[in-house]
Amino acid sequence: MDKPFAITLDVGSSLANHTGSWRTERPVYVDRLPPCNHACPAGENIQAWLYHAESGDYRAAWKSLVENNPLPAIMGRVCYRPCESACNRGQLDQSVNIHAVERFLGDEAIRRGWQFETAAPSGKHVLVVGSGPSGLSAAYHLSRFGHKVTIYEAGPWAGGMMRFGIPKYRLPRDILNAEIARIVNMGVTLRLSTRVDDLNHVHGEFDAVFLAVGAHVSKRAYIPAGDASKILDALSVLRSVERGDAPQLGRRVLVYGGGNTALDVARTAKRLGATEALIVYRRTREKMPAHDFEVQEAIEEGIQFKWLSTIKQAGDASFTVEKMRLDEKGYPQPTGEFETIQGDSLVLALGQDVDLSFLERVSGLDIVDGVVKVNEQMMTGHPGVFAGGDMVPAERTVTVAVGHGKKAARNIDAWLRGISYEPGPKHEIADFRKLNAWYYSDAPETVQPMLDAVRRQSSFDEIFSGLDETNGLFEARRCLSCGNCFECDNCYGVCPDNAVIKLGAGKRFRFNYDYCKGCGMCMAECPCSAIQMVAETI
Repeated sequence: MDKPFAITLDVGSSLANHTGSWRTERPVYVDRLPPCNHACPAGENIQAWLYHAESGDYRAAWKSLVENNPLPAIMGRVCYRPCESACNRGQLDQSVNIHAVERFLGDEAIRRGWQFETAAPSGKHVLVVGSGPSGLSAAYHLSRFGHKVTIYEAGPWAGGMMRFGIPKYRLPRDILNAEIARIVNMGVTLRLSTRVDDLNHVHGEFDAVFLAVGAHVSKRAYIPAGDASKILDALSVLRSVERGDAPQLGRRVLVYGGGNTALDVARTAKRLGATEALIVYRRTREKMPAHDFEVQEAIEEGIQFKWLSTIKQAGDASFTVEKMRLDEKGYPQPTGEFETIQGDSLVLALGQDVDLSFLERVSGLDIVDGVVKVNEQMMTGHPGVFAGGDMVPAERTVTVAVGHGKKAARNIDAWLRGISYEPGPKHEIADFRKLNAWYYSDAPETVQPMLDAVRRQSSFDEIFSGLDETNGLFEARRCLSCGNCFECDNCYGVCPDNAVIKLGAGKRFRFNYDYCKGCGMCMAECPCSAIQMVAETI
């Protein structure tokens, strides 16, 4: 029988009709860069380890995490969480509490005694100067490449600014010691109380050198004072507390500065018995370089702030403060108005510098504004000498330093092998507007338990508690898997042409273009924006 005019296809299974020729666009599976990964200064593949964590495979999650960062229990406590600021989930309800899951995995690794794997020896020996986050990160990654690593540390204990600049209430020392020990257990030689006074004297003993000296020298300000003993610097106070020899600060302590160190030393003064701790800062809270959540924590602990003020003179039991105003460019300007504030001591927290005197005789190094210039490979002007962390122009955080150590190690390894390290291309960032948020349920962020303000004022106990296995699993499952297929089967279920082929668990899907008409239904219904429509070519 002749077919009606409107019917052009055989009746039966759609597989009998190759409709791909109707197409003007074709769908393709893509991997986009999650914004959390993109924002992480340490270069963590956050989405990858969250994927393992949400399945309950914590060992696999930890192993994925430490491919880039060997200090997850530390980082989960002290990182300032740029990944969470970038998290797409924050535009749906609240960002994934990434640092809390990272801390959970780090603590779980310590509890279970998980250790790092070692590699076959390369025959090369690298010196790392400094055992802070950058130096430890470099030592770890270099060891994974098979290189022998020796760390020279001038202090009596390893950890650098993590130990002497971050108080115990933010970073317990048993956690710090455990993660350092795991790196040393890879075969790294750690020589404590070993100061390098002239790099030329030791450079020739090694095949390469990585400089990772922290900013341990406090900046000073000229303040006329009748009794100079009343004026201390923040790092000296924090270092003395770490060594168990806390200074006598008195009952009313003034702290001059606006960074995180100023907050740390003011909060430490409270814990040492000060009845009042007042931070004097020459700009406003909005201009303060300290992170806002730390400012809020300090306020909860009773720390007071005096904005738009600068200290001009120190008397026997008082300090003269001048009021400031911000000009049109946001810079503080004096007003000529003065007031007197009673105080027993003044702690200066005006920033830190790196002691670079041990580099004076090293040829080729370019030192500008107190930091060492390095190229894209983290190498200085002297062949075989690399630098990172506080020593180079960059933001001074633990996370940035860990990222420097990893980047430097990769380039040191390449340099030792006579090749160049070329990082792979980065994918397009997964934009929230391209996600199909309808598929995701509302799930508020898991809140970490916190010590009450009264106990925080009198104890160096850790402020925040970690997640347990139950809420850690829940928090990991809040990840949207932005830009990367997690095999939800949506494309498979909505395709009207049976053009989506399942390849098996963990292998994702492929398109059979003989049947795909290019309707775009799969792309529209993909929750995580892992499908893109591209123009068909003839």
